This record gives sequence, C-alpha cells and structure tokens, in this order.
Amino acid sequence: MLKFNKNYFLLTLLLFLIEVCIALFVHDHFVRPYLGDVLVVILIYCFVKSFLTISVIKAATAVLLFAFGVETLQYFAIIEILGLQDNSLARTVIGTSFAWEDILAYIVGIMIVIVSEKWLRKPLK
Repeated sequence: MLKFNKNYFLLTLLLFLIEVCIALFVHDHFVRPYLGDVLVVILIYCFVKSFLTISVIKAATAVLLFAFGVETLQYFAIIEILGLQDNSLARTVIGTSFAWEDILAYIVGIMIVIVSEKWLRKPLK
C-alpha cells in the first residue's frame, strides 16, 4: 500500500507552489476563492497518491470527505475555538468561513481528478 510515486509528488510540489502564489499575490474574486479551492483538492489528491497505492475512486472520495470536513469545521468556527484567529497562516490554510461555493469547488476539483485519471490511463491509438 505504501509506495513512493515521483510523478504525483512532482505534481504535488507544482500545485503547492501555484497555491502559495495564489495566496500571496492574487486578491481577486475568482482565482483565489474558487480556482484555489478547485486546485487544493487536486493538490491533496496528488499528495495522497504520492505515497499510497490506492484506487482513484478511494483516494478521490477520501480527499473530498476531508475537504468537506474542513469546510464543516469552518462552519463551527474552528479557528476561534483553537484560538488561532490572529494566526494568518492558520487562517489561510484552514479557512475562516463556511461557503457552499467552496463545497462546489471541491466537487469540481475531484471531478477534474477523476476525468483526468480516466483520460490519462486510456491507451493511445
């Protein structure tokens, strides 16, 4: 079950760098709130697949449930409960407010993962 996959790990690093750039330099009303959320589930998926040899569906489902869990914690104001409201890194990583749009963005991200995995595994003719 444990096996290092260099390709997924390189994708993880690339997506992480993109997410950091979005967090630091993009302050708009589309890329940061929506595209960032789409990319974050793809990032987490690639990280999981970097180390675990599990099926696409199992990994995608686990990542989606994790993202839903984090969003639910935001609904219950986990940042304030943990006393991290003044920690900008925690506020950026965990998030501060629940939004149905984020749930939709996570679903879109996981759909991209599943479609991409199916397409990439298709033999070329």
